[in-house]
Amino acid sequence: MASSSLGSSIPAPEAVQLLVSSLSDDSSVVKEASMASLKDIASLNPLLVLDCCYAVSRGGRRRFGNMAGVFQVMAFSVGALEKGESDEVFMGKLAKIATAEIISSKELNADWQRQASGLLVSIGTHFPDLMMEEIFLHLSGPATASPAMVQILADFASSDALQFTPRLKGVLSRVLPILGNVRDIHRPIFANAFKCWSQAVWLYITDLTSDSPLDDDVMSFLNSVFELLLRVWTASRDHKVRVSTVEALGQMVGLITRTKLKSALPRLIPAILELYKKDHDEALLATCSLHNLLNASLLSESGPPLLDFEDLTIVLATLLPVIGISSESKRCSDISVTRKTYNEVQRCFLTVGLVYPEDLFTFLLNKCKLKEDPLTFGALCVLKHLLPRLFEAWHPKQPLLVECAKSLLDEQSLSVRKALSELIVVMASHCYLVGSSGELFVEYLVRHSAIGEIDNLKAKGESVSPTELRAVCGKGLLLLTVTIPEMEYILWPFLLKMIVPRVYTGAVASVCRCISELCRRRSSTTPMLIECKARADIPSPEELFTRLVVLLHNPLAKEQLATQILTVLGYLSPLFPKNISMFWQDEIPKMKAYVFDTEDLKLDPSYQETWDDMIINFLAESLDVTQDADWIISLGNAFAKQYSLYTPDDDHAALLHRCMGILLQKVNDRAYVREKIDWIYGQADISIPANRLGLAKAMGLVAASHLDTVLEKLKIIVDNVGQSILQRILSLFSESYKTEDSDDIHAALALMYGYAAKYAPSSVIEARIDALVGTNMLSRLLHVRKQTAKQAVITAIDLLGRAVINASETGATFPLKRRDQMLEYILTLMGRDENEGFAESSLEVLHTQALALNACTTLVSVEPKLTIETRNRVMKATLGFFALPNDPSDVISPLIDNLVTLLCAILLTSGEDGRSRAEQLLHLLRQLDQYVSSPIDYQRKRGCVAVHEMLLKFRKLCVGGYCALGCSGDCPHRKYADRSMVGNYSNLPSVFVFPDREVLCLGDRVITYLPRCADTNSEVRKVSAQILDQFFSISLSLPKAALSNGLDSEDSYKALSSLEDVIAILKSDASIDPSEVFNRIVSSICALLTENELVAALHGCTAAICDKIRQSAEGAIQAVTEFVSSRGSQLSDNDISRTTQSLLSAAGHITEKNLRVEAIGAISALAENTQSSIVFNEVLATAGKDIVTKDITRMRGGWPMQDAFYVFSQHTELSVSFMEHLISILNRISLVSDSHKGENTSSSSETHVEDDILQAAIFALTAFFRGGGKIGKKAVEKSYSSVVGALTLQLGSCHGLASSGQQDPLRVLLTSFQAFCECVGDFEMGKILARNGEQREKEKWVDLIGDIAGCISIKRPKEVRHICMILTKALNRPQRFQREAAAAALSEFIRYSGDFSSVMEEMVEALCRHVSDDSPTVRRLCLRGLVQMPSACMNHYTTQVIGVILALLDDLDESVQLTAVSCLLMVTESASNEAVEPILLNLSVRLRNLQVSMDPKMRANAFSAFGALSKYAMGGQREGFVEQIHSTLPRLVVHLHDDDASIRQACRGTLKRFAPLLDIENHSTLYDSRAFSSDDRTDYENFVRDFSRHLIQESERVDTYMASTIQAFDAPWPVIQANAIHFATTMLSLSEDQHIISLYYPQVFETLVSKMTRSQDSVVRAACSSAFGLLLRSTKSTLWRGARLDRTESVRKSNDPESVKK
Repeated sequence: MASSSLGSSIPAPEAVQLLVSSLSDDSSVVKEASMASLKDIASLNPLLVLDCCYAVSRGGRRRFGNMAGVFQVMAFSVGALEKGESDEVFMGKLAKIATAEIISSKELNADWQRQASGLLVSIGTHFPDLMMEEIFLHLSGPATASPAMVQILADFASSDALQFTPRLKGVLSRVLPILGNVRDIHRPIFANAFKCWSQAVWLYITDLTSDSPLDDDVMSFLNSVFELLLRVWTASRDHKVRVSTVEALGQMVGLITRTKLKSALPRLIPAILELYKKDHDEALLATCSLHNLLNASLLSESGPPLLDFEDLTIVLATLLPVIGISSESKRCSDISVTRKTYNEVQRCFLTVGLVYPEDLFTFLLNKCKLKEDPLTFGALCVLKHLLPRLFEAWHPKQPLLVECAKSLLDEQSLSVRKALSELIVVMASHCYLVGSSGELFVEYLVRHSAIGEIDNLKAKGESVSPTELRAVCGKGLLLLTVTIPEMEYILWPFLLKMIVPRVYTGAVASVCRCISELCRRRSSTTPMLIECKARADIPSPEELFTRLVVLLHNPLAKEQLATQILTVLGYLSPLFPKNISMFWQDEIPKMKAYVFDTEDLKLDPSYQETWDDMIINFLAESLDVTQDADWIISLGNAFAKQYSLYTPDDDHAALLHRCMGILLQKVNDRAYVREKIDWIYGQADISIPANRLGLAKAMGLVAASHLDTVLEKLKIIVDNVGQSILQRILSLFSESYKTEDSDDIHAALALMYGYAAKYAPSSVIEARIDALVGTNMLSRLLHVRKQTAKQAVITAIDLLGRAVINASETGATFPLKRRDQMLEYILTLMGRDENEGFAESSLEVLHTQALALNACTTLVSVEPKLTIETRNRVMKATLGFFALPNDPSDVISPLIDNLVTLLCAILLTSGEDGRSRAEQLLHLLRQLDQYVSSPIDYQRKRGCVAVHEMLLKFRKLCVGGYCALGCSGDCPHRKYADRSMVGNYSNLPSVFVFPDREVLCLGDRVITYLPRCADTNSEVRKVSAQILDQFFSISLSLPKAALSNGLDSEDSYKALSSLEDVIAILKSDASIDPSEVFNRIVSSICALLTENELVAALHGCTAAICDKIRQSAEGAIQAVTEFVSSRGSQLSDNDISRTTQSLLSAAGHITEKNLRVEAIGAISALAENTQSSIVFNEVLATAGKDIVTKDITRMRGGWPMQDAFYVFSQHTELSVSFMEHLISILNRISLVSDSHKGENTSSSSETHVEDDILQAAIFALTAFFRGGGKIGKKAVEKSYSSVVGALTLQLGSCHGLASSGQQDPLRVLLTSFQAFCECVGDFEMGKILARNGEQREKEKWVDLIGDIAGCISIKRPKEVRHICMILTKALNRPQRFQREAAAAALSEFIRYSGDFSSVMEEMVEALCRHVSDDSPTVRRLCLRGLVQMPSACMNHYTTQVIGVILALLDDLDESVQLTAVSCLLMVTESASNEAVEPILLNLSVRLRNLQVSMDPKMRANAFSAFGALSKYAMGGQREGFVEQIHSTLPRLVVHLHDDDASIRQACRGTLKRFAPLLDIENHSTLYDSRAFSSDDRTDYENFVRDFSRHLIQESERVDTYMASTIQAFDAPWPVIQANAIHFATTMLSLSEDQHIISLYYPQVFETLVSKMTRSQDSVVRAACSSAFGLLLRSTKSTLWRGARLDRTESVRKSNDPESVKK
């Protein structure tokens, strides 16, 4: 009875109404929850949901904002109706509402309209006739309603073809009358409907049943519709109408009668074809429709074809261009559509071809003959596609197809060419290519394999690029060769004709590959070669050879051209003189191996030059082995004919020049040579640098055998250049007056003279060179302006100089006249003024400069000797090239090498005696210092290499004829200078031949190059070590008169020998430790320096220590340290002072911290090994100046003097004397005065900080602490506890000042504290201070003091007792901040004071006494200290501590309460039952009160502490505590999904602790589940459901739980309200207790209604929505499931806005 009563009293309709109203909520979460609940309810009572939806839908969209959601719910509910459950009348009302909404707007595709349509379709599944009748009512209504109704019928047909198709007649009977009045804008909808209806009929016929629904009436209707669509709609001006109509007609052609179809074809076909004028999508649609039409018309089994071929011609003609359109598409978005369109078109042609094969063939050939590109291309594609498929039918037409293809060979369209090429391959595969026509087609493929390189084709607007066409033809040609054996007789020897003509140049690689394949497949090539000789139209062997040799030029050409040519030459070798074949068998494999790996070849920058030389040598040796003069002459004539095949700008033309040159070198007929020289020059284009160079090299090759003939030709050219002086004058005034022609001619002349001199015999060139120079012809070449012309002239001058050098090497020595003038020419051509920069140069200018440097070196190296003026001019013009950037390396590297070589050459020819040469050397070296010390790696390397090379040359000049080891008389060690290099000084004193050691400035040079021995670059390290070795080798190699320097000779030679050993190790072992090598170098250098050199090196060390390379700077510091350590006793007071200043200056310039420390370490070494007082005075004086004149806190890299103090404090010997000076400051000055009023501390601190002397002392003290010197550390260790106590208390005072904005005292104190930490080794404490020292917040600095105390307690436990005694007394101080600091420290120290019983008692007493302090911070810190005492002591004081906690749980300060809860958690871990049990309930009550605190930390700790108390629930207190648990359990459950993660975790832990006390079975399974530990809301709801099930089944306190949970409905947190709603509704949904249900169900339901309508939080409204669904879905009563809404009342309420809100 109770259940029935409850069911009747459940306000289900009101709940569903609220849910429906929530569908228009602003929150998407609420909408989704409401939708889900409504669907759940609809599965149980769909009629109630429909009633409520019906109620709100009466007002339409104007009164309800989410009609789409309402219609969606209604559609679902209708779908949930059982058969017979639905009310046809009510469904009719719903249908009317839906249709009314649909027709209420002119929109046709809104979201709410789609959902309304879905509702009607759902109604149709139950009452198709009702739905259709409703639709039929509106079909004849307003014109705006009909499209929507038709669209619904289309959707219904697509979703339920089985029910729709039998009713098609009724649909057509009602739709047909209104078709004539349909506006164009709506016709696409109707057309789409006819398409869907036709598809439904086809589905009905083919898949669902064999009974045809197409009776005579339906056929009549379809024919009428078809006729209307065809006659009227296809003629519409609206393109969309035409498209949709054609698509519909394409589906209907199979349904109408053949008679109707035949009569419709004349109209239908043009309508379809008209669509091809638009985009790809419409072309695909039209083609699909056309394919359906062709199948229905031509391939029907019920009769003959309805179309004659003549009727199809227009169709086919329209389809042909579509193929071209499909092929043109390149966009990714079009590829799929165009490919489908292409395939559909081919299917259409195949359909026609199956019926009319011969007619189609003739049609396609005729289209090809029209030569209209789109039609021709399409026809060729169709022929290619259908030829294999209709081969038998088309075989008799073979000649016609061949002739047609021939007629297209001259087509210009690239797309047509590509299609024709593909068709030729298909024709060849079916044996269509025979005889001369076959050769014609092969030539076509070859010609187009060369396209893109020799033809100037404009591919603009073409769908096919020349590259694509070339690839297709190349692959096709290879396919003919490899896969079709019958083609061999056409290809050979015809392919040989394709090698020589220029038009086929681009295809030579493909042709050669095919020839190689043909020759390879033949077992013997002899018959093939006989065939070759038998045909007169085949090129001669000489023509083939010359053509192929020149084409070898590019080893990186595509398709492995060089390899293919060499392979063909090997196969064709029997065509040439017999000796060549044997030579080629050895040579060709070598050349093929060179070009095999093109990637490896690219790594060689000179690969092209090397390869060209190999080709020339190959040709020369081939000519040598023939020994046939007539054949050589014939070959020369063939080479001459080759000029017509290459343009002058083609690099092959340059190689052709050289080939002619080497051939003429082998010819003895002078007249023939003269004729061919004239020919070569006439064919050359000297305006092109490559062609000009090839011409010059050719002339040089000819000059090797015919020098006079070549010079005669050159003289003629010279005589013809600039015949009138007027031309030269005019060129000065007119830039355009043929200056380029003049440049080119002069450049060519210069190169030809140069290479003629290079290749000519040495015995005959002196007179020629003298004559050339004497004519002053070279000065005429200076007027060239282009860089390439300048390079040519410079190269020519260089070649002249080299010719002189080569002649001298063979014994024909002679001086080069006007050499200095030629040097001036080169510098002028180099184009650089001494005032110009060297940073930026174009590639051409750089190349010109590299050549100029090389030419300068050549000219400097020849007689006569350089003058001083010329030498200085050359140096100024070239030294700056060391600053050039490293890229491009292929140009810069040779340039730098040439520059180094030039400098060495200048050094060799400079100076009149030893001193002047040494001075010149030092001048050069100092010029290079900026590059030796450059921060740029490659500049340092360049500078060092240049210095080393010059020292090597200098040593050769200056080493005398004596033993370097000091032996007298003849000995095996004696070395002699090259007197030919230095002149004859045998009668002069040695001072004129050898320099003094002082002139070498070894001290300055050593400190310059020594840092490079520690460079990061290994090559720089090696070279710099060799530089130092060369310097000292030179100095020790001087005569003994030059060695009067006070050094021990034996020690010096030992040191030099050690240095040379190190260099030998560096050269042989790259893995040796660089630091070890550097140590040995420094040790050797230290022994080799004289006293003056040592002082000079130390005074000049600043630059070395400040080297831009860190590793080098460290090396310099190490060297200085070694110098002062080993030889510091030799320094005077002035030397010490100056050296200290140098080192301090270096330290001041160094910004990198560690490097500066190392530099100051050198100062320490100086102080240790000399007089330390002098060093300290200099350091302190410098520090005082810095304090007065500089802002030392902002100095880049820090204050150098502070680093110096650090170093001194770390030094074992120096720290004692340094600390003695600072200890008085430590005793006398306090950073922060300890006054009773913290406000006075600031002024006192500022007074001390402003004083510069005090500041210096503070910095020194801080540095001393941080340095960790032994003396300072011992002093601090003795008073460790006092220092810690004082600093801790002052830290509190300073933080008090900092909170009021006075930061300086805190900073000063923290600095000292940090220094103290570093001194005593408490680095962890230092990190704590650095991390949190300047925090102003009270919690931060309190935690800081606690961290410091903890760190001290761990590191120094013996000091804790004394510190605690000091701080315990400090709790009585009047300063609040100091009490807080003392309490913070004691709260941590007490943890480590267990062994001090007397002290512990005092501490506990003081802490307990001060829990009533007026400062909340002191109270909570004292409490925290009490709970942190060691466990052994805690057992004694537990009762006292828990009593303090209980008192502070009621403290007025929330932070104290939070601390009390946290401390309670700690105490419960070890407290005994006797201490807790008496106050267990009091604690529980207070914790429950704190569980509703607004502070999330408080709530989390309160929940955790409550759970921790569970272990004390025993004895008499158990029952009372369990009651507390039951009262708290709902709160725990709802907080399991709190927004705060810590609260969630605390509630989970507490629930697990309570499980044994609640007697829940299988609680482990429940609490170990994923849902329990997950933060996902869905998982939480799943856990609540499982937990509620356990409570309902096993607990008798559901009543209590429900009451507590309902109270949580008003919690201040929305998520808790939502959780409470879910928990309460879950328990109600699972409970079978009628008392519970009857008591709380109405209450919860009423609350849900209230929350649903009034809550501002979406999470609450969403929870209410889900709760409604849960309650209604799970109630045991079934009465509400039959509940219906009073539709009259609901309609009235729905029309009343206020009632809806309520």
